[in-house]
Amino acid sequence: MHRLFVALRPSVVLRRHCLDAIAGGPPGWAWQREDQLHLTLRFIGEVERPMAEDIASALASIHASTVDLGLHGVGFFDQGRQGMLFARATEREPLEALHKKVDRALVGAGMVPDRRAFLPHITLARRRKAAIDPMAWLEAHAGLSAPPETIDHFILYESRLGHEGAYYEAIAEYPLG
Repeated sequence: MHRLFVALRPSVVLRRHCLDAIAGGPPGWAWQREDQLHLTLRFIGEVERPMAEDIASALASIHASTVDLGLHGVGFFDQGRQGMLFARATEREPLEALHKKVDRALVGAGMVPDRRAFLPHITLARRRKAAIDPMAWLEAHAGLSAPPETIDHFILYESRLGHEGAYYEAIAEYPLG
């Protein structure tokens, strides 16, 4: 089985802004490493190899313009034990349009449509069992900001779980523009 997702890789500058926000974060959170920072366009989940190949082909058929990605503020998804801290993405409309194109391509490959609301963000940390309340961190980083930078491709990733968290391998890159 292959655990897949489609994402944008932020520029070096945007990743640096995220890493600055992560530095000194509250204990008890699983903070993302630089190689884990991404903006998920669509989580696919576990699929067999033939479906993974169909997905890769379907994504290659997408024609979309480049997108701008910037950062403006931080947020908190409080989903009980599954909570996460994130950096909010700017330029939502083009990101939403790309998300919809990715979803349509995946439906064409046999996946079910994504029914979740799309909120463009970059995950910075995931809650662990003994996580400290993040409110002070959220207040301290509310002003996180980075001007938009052009992203000229999106990536199909495979996620593998290891002792030090998830490892993301780029399976294929698809141009935008």
